[in-house]
Amino acid sequence: MVDFSTALEAGRLVAIVRGDDARAAVRVLFESGVRLVEISLTSPDALAVIADLAGETPDDGWLGVGTIRTPRDVDDALAAGARFAVSPATTAAVGHSVESGLPVLAGVLTPTEVETALAYGARALKLFPASLGGVDYLEALRAPFPDVPFVPVGGVGVDEAVAYLKAGAVAVGVGSPLMGTGLDGLADRAKRLLDAVRGAR
Repeated sequence: MVDFSTALEAGRLVAIVRGDDARAAVRVLFESGVRLVEISLTSPDALAVIADLAGETPDDGWLGVGTIRTPRDVDDALAAGARFAVSPATTAAVGHSVESGLPVLAGVLTPTEVETALAYGARALKLFPASLGGVDYLEALRAPFPDVPFVPVGGVGVDEAVAYLKAGAVAVGVGSPLMGTGLDGLADRAKRLLDAVRGAR
């Protein structure tokens, strides 16, 4: 089994699932070829959904929990069977995740937050909200941090995903533009997005 950093580099996409249809959406995403799927704790029964689906995850798939904000969130995610965690900010939850052996995509925006997340031991950083500065900001941030794996999240659609990847992002996180308003068309949207991100070299 590859590690989380390698999975990010290979998959290029973290699908962000929220809402009442999380179980069905995760199944569709994995069946469509997406290999990293995050279920946000803001979704109803997120931990129960993760626990239910952990055993169904493909051998090369990663089912994670998003919006971890406290060490308790990390403990709950581990108990549910999550394989990675995603935070909206760099807090004690990031350090606890690292200490607990749960790979974490730590939320950052500023250079200070980047340094703090790296000091906690995070191996990959979620640039959030990416839409605040766009591709130009990612490029500026990569100047002092050329070897840091950034994953832009927030306001990322197909066009933005390709632009971020070409600007040096290791992967992108996509929520609403991928999920749409329901399950109808999700498989097609996932496949189109996968084709786009895998071609953005």
